[in-house]
Amino acid sequence: MTVQVGDMAPDFALEASNGEIVKLSDFKGDKHIVLYFYPKDMTPGCTTEACDFRDQYESLAELDTVILGISPDPLARHQKFIEKHGLPFLLLVDSDHKVAEEYDVWKLKKNFGKEYMGIERSTFVISKDGKLVKEWRKVKVAGHVEEALTFIKNGLE
Repeated sequence: MTVQVGDMAPDFALEASNGEIVKLSDFKGDKHIVLYFYPKDMTPGCTTEACDFRDQYESLAELDTVILGISPDPLARHQKFIEKHGLPFLLLVDSDHKVAEEYDVWKLKKNFGKEYMGIERSTFVISKDGKLVKEWRKVKVAGHVEEALTFIKNGLE
């Protein structure tokens, strides 16, 4: 069963780019969460999206909101991505794509006639009480982070 807006967000524990294990429940009661799933570190669309989140990091922090990025990439690649682009938020390793499957973002994709399984770029906003309050699926990068920021400014608290 896929998580839907209004449901409690499924908890998880994943290795983070800081080397620690991060649980979604670590933030419950304290912070809103922007949980974004992206296909691959160091690719053009994912770099643009990550840098857009980086550029809005302070604005989101002022709204008691943390950013967590999730992809199947290994820890070393996440760390390199963070260093290269000065990302101030954690990237989480979902190498077995179990969390991506829980959020129904692990999808059959097609590129240049080849089919493969991968992440469908998606963003979820989770309120301080742990409820999924907004989702964007099949995200187009341009303007997306600003849209998420506007939702949090106007839709939470």
